Amino acid sequence: MRQRVAHVITRCTAGAGGVAVRGALSLPRDRYESTLIAGSGDVLLDAAREQGVEVIVVPELVSPISPVRDARALSILTELMRGEAFDVVHTHSAKAGVLGRVAASRSGAGRIVHTLHGFPWHEFQPAPVRGTYVRIERRLSRITDSYLAVGTAVAVEAVRRRIARPEQIITIGPAVDAPTVTLSPATRLRARALLGLSEGDLVVGTVGRMDYQKAPEVLLDAIARMARPARLVWVGGGPLAETVAARARRLGLGDRVLLLGHREDVPLLLPAFDVFAMSSRYEGLPCAIVEAQACGIPVVATAVNAVPDVVVPGESGMLVAPQDAGQLAAALDFALGHPATAARWADTAARRLGERYDTRTLGQTLREVYSGPDEPTTPSALTPVHPWGAAS
Repeated sequence: MRQRVAHVITRCTAGAGGVAVRGALSLPRDRYESTLIAGSGDVLLDAAREQGVEVIVVPELVSPISPVRDARALSILTELMRGEAFDVVHTHSAKAGVLGRVAASRSGAGRIVHTLHGFPWHEFQPAPVRGTYVRIERRLSRITDSYLAVGTAVAVEAVRRRIARPEQIITIGPAVDAPTVTLSPATRLRARALLGLSEGDLVVGTVGRMDYQKAPEVLLDAIARMARPARLVWVGGGPLAETVAARARRLGLGDRVLLLGHREDVPLLLPAFDVFAMSSRYEGLPCAIVEAQACGIPVVATAVNAVPDVVVPGESGMLVAPQDAGQLAAALDFALGHPATAARWADTAARRLGERYDTRTLGQTLREVYSGPDEPTTPSALTPVHPWGAAS
């Protein structure tokens, strides 16, 4: 008999959404029946449907804190999970991680698994806010059987903050598809032609959602401060898209910045980049960095969370402090001014990726986690606890 697995995520987009969908698709059909539950999504939902995964959209499941919609989403998720009687509920992202795990506990799911793609707290928040998030996660650990942490630093922080017990947590790499396009003179020319760039342009590129986390204003300021007149290509939309465009104009970068919005042809565009840049304030371990490295593009990124798993300073890339546009500008100037060194970083990074970030590796890990330990904790032994203190 096949195990029924619910994969729950708030926004099925970008890196976390890709990991959730790839995880569902990595499971053998003869042993698992997957359902993807999302608050919203993009083409990833279509890809899941096309591959035979049932998709259920719960519009009430949104990222911002909204007591009314959150209560409604929790009620819908609980009733859905009771009706479907899932053997495993696997949650992703902060909001779905809270509501999905509480709903799973209330509905008597066999196993509850949560992937830590990062954390909802970071050093730029007020301390009371961070403390509240940590307390919520600690309570949720009582009803969580297993954690998957995307990156070493994420796993370390979960253990250090007593969110996950040591035996609960497994470190994984964010699974990405095998590269369909890698860097070569031909792919570089084709990518630049698609973007209207010339062979002689110095190109800094990035892929990501334009929001506070990604700090797009820091990357713009860095481009403006660089000694070399590089062009910036940003692939991805988001709530700050208009603000970023206005800032680029104020900085006099209008003709040097290409804001492409959402694109489906990212693998074709990556070879156009001389350097892949990431200016995030906080992260887990972005799939976009792994994809750039697999393509053969050198990376300059902020030294946050698990990014150093793949960007080792001076070996497989360069790291800078977050929110420091001057340091980021200097690092980008260095990478562009030392192409042989940057190429060596890219070669080392691609070689070290190995099978850790492969979908097959993720599938094997999920099968082991879903099966549970030799003597798994039974659902009846778990006390359903609402993260804000109310008993279920």
